[in-house]
Amino acid sequence: MKREISAGLIVFRKTDQGPKFLILYHGGRYWNFPKGHIEAEEKSLETAIRETVEETGIPRTKLYVKKGFKINERYRFFKGKEPIFKIVIFYLAETKDENIKISSEHEGYGWFLYRDARYILSPYKDSQELLRKAYAFIRPRRRNADKNSPKSGNS
Repeated sequence: MKREISAGLIVFRKTDQGPKFLILYHGGRYWNFPKGHIEAEEKSLETAIRETVEETGIPRTKLYVKKGFKINERYRFFKGKEPIFKIVIFYLAETKDENIKISSEHEGYGWFLYRDARYILSPYKDSQELLRKAYAFIRPRRRNADKNSPKSGNS
């Protein structure tokens, strides 16, 4: 079975309503994160950034990759009669730039709050899971009040 490897970024920006995720529209009901094929001698993170710059117009200098977040999506599909095993490596990046200039590969885009992004991605359970993990990663960690509150009593 032929194997393809791609990489992309789950891009978000902080807003007063909460984080908004960038999802690109490909036509029909197909929405997804910016991604593309890894070229020869290219590392997956380099591909993810390059593809996102090409597909969104966000300058490389305005994409802040979050350390510690790297997940894979794996699936099978057919190109004609040929079965393909695809792996897509995703990283998480924050931007403050909300202005998008989509490439000719796409018909539109949107910045979506988590609940709306989940709905948009509802036909694609793997993409929903990627989104869920990204959202969990960027949400403020709840602190254990007992461990972090000042101790009462004499010091």
